[in-house]
Amino acid sequence: MAGLSGRFSTVVKSKISKLLDKAEDPSETLEYSYQKQMELLQNVKKGLADVVTSKKRLQLQSQKMEQQVVKLDTQARQALAAGNEPLARTALERKAAIQGELQGLDTQIAELEQQQQSMIDNQAKLQSKIEAFRSKKEVVKAQYSAAEAQVRISEAATGVGEEMADVGLAMQRALDKTENMRARAGAMDELEKAGAFDDLTQLGDGTDDIDRQLAQLGSGGAVDSELEKLKAELGGGSAPAPELGAGDTAAGDAPAGTEKPA
Repeated sequence: MAGLSGRFSTVVKSKISKLLDKAEDPSETLEYSYQKQMELLQNVKKGLADVVTSKKRLQLQSQKMEQQVVKLDTQARQALAAGNEPLARTALERKAAIQGELQGLDTQIAELEQQQQSMIDNQAKLQSKIEAFRSKKEVVKAQYSAAEAQVRISEAATGVGEEMADVGLAMQRALDKTENMRARAGAMDELEKAGAFDDLTQLGDGTDDIDRQLAQLGSGGAVDSELEKLKAELGGGSAPAPELGAGDTAAGDAPAGTEKPA
């Protein structure tokens, strides 16, 4: 099962990768990457501004403490001049404490200045990389657009594209249907000339094929008889002798038992 599961996972991942590769637009991908880099640059700038703000706050605090050191030094001198040595000692103790704090502030300010400079350098490098990426991005996008246009033109010219393939299939289906209809029309014409089809206008009169043949024979005999009569009237020939029936006799024969006149 472990092998089957791994194989199924591989197949699924390959299918998803293929779909993503087909749906991925290089132009959109490059623009997205550029936007992410710009966001990173903005974060660096914001961090740099925070560092500078913290440094300025410490510098202001350091200036105030330096002013206190000067003030305490002056007060100690004044107290000592007035003969108040304990007061002068107290002022000097406060001065020493503030000077200790000032040393700590100076260290922090120096560290912030180093961090600030490092961030400025990194910002400049990142800015340079982003500018180079932006220029490269525009070049790649232009090249991709040109290549895509060239592929479409080539597909249209050679007929190998999906849309042109569909057009070609539609054209082939139309040609096949046209050839089939032409063949059918030719077959119908050939069968009609061969008399394979009955006259549909004669259907429904109660006659079949044998009746029609007999009727044609009868009509032909009547026409022949009428033609002979016309010839006799015009003197073009003798009148046809009437046909003898079963009970008739010839014109020159007398009936049995009778004598011929002298």
